[in-house]
Amino acid sequence: MKVVFMGTPDFSVPALKAIAGKHDVTAVVTQQDRPKGRGHKMQFTPVKETAVELNIPVYQPRKVKDKEFVEILRNLKPDVIVVIAFGQILSKEILDLPKYGCVNVHASLLPKYRGAAPIQWAVIDGEEYSGVTTMYMAEGLDTGDIIDKSVVKLRDDETGGSLFDALSQEGAKLIIETLDKLEQGTAERTKQDDSLSTYAGKITKELGNIDFSKPAVEIERLIRGLNPWPSAYTTLNGKTLKIWKAKVEEGSTDKAPGEIMEVSKRGIKVATGENFLILQEIQLEGKKRMEVSAFLNGYEINAHHLGD
Repeated sequence: MKVVFMGTPDFSVPALKAIAGKHDVTAVVTQQDRPKGRGHKMQFTPVKETAVELNIPVYQPRKVKDKEFVEILRNLKPDVIVVIAFGQILSKEILDLPKYGCVNVHASLLPKYRGAAPIQWAVIDGEEYSGVTTMYMAEGLDTGDIIDKSVVKLRDDETGGSLFDALSQEGAKLIIETLDKLEQGTAERTKQDDSLSTYAGKITKELGNIDFSKPAVEIERLIRGLNPWPSAYTTLNGKTLKIWKAKVEEGSTDKAPGEIMEVSKRGIKVATGENFLILQEIQLEGKKRMEVSAFLNGYEINAHHLGD
């Protein structure tokens, strides 16, 4: 099949490699290069880096809907356009262009978790399962008919980062299965039940600000869901304290949420709205990320409360 691949971040790379190993990827479309780091040096997107390695022509339109670029797509005559975390909305003109349509790989079990951040929210919300869905793209946000799904069980220690990696690999496998079905004429269409949909909104840095009045189990999930970005945090003696790992300990107290109950090598025990949270891996502003046991070797915690 002649495939045009649209994607931008690391998440899309395994799928691009898998498709290129089996089909004719005639072009890759990705977001424009952006300046990065202190020197503001222009940096390729991860998908562009991979396309260059694979000798696939790369297009980086400012707007994929522009007439000039739609004409380029038309001239490429793709059988299918595969879209994975591209970052731009496609016009109906593009959606109708390929023989087999435009197929999206989405990192959730649709119709649940439509939107920008399905991976992090699955962890934050305490879902038992997540997965990837391939679907025919429609004009709405993640509303197209479902083709295939692949289910992944979340581990007890699942983070946003580990689930990202798992679903990225799962998506690469699933898109190959879906393309095979399209070619063989066996791909099914299952309409989404809009009443079952939830919206996974963008993740912001502010979301990581820990509210200790919430139950410890919710805070612990937030910490895992926002690892590695943007991370959950509080303050200690006026400095930002990132929390990378914690566990829940059952118990009750009349102390205020955020109160430090105990400091030991096993962690920093903090009162919450329900049960206790044991902070195990932290990073104080200006310091490296480390286990609490190592942190205590060079820092004495004399504060009584977090988040002041």
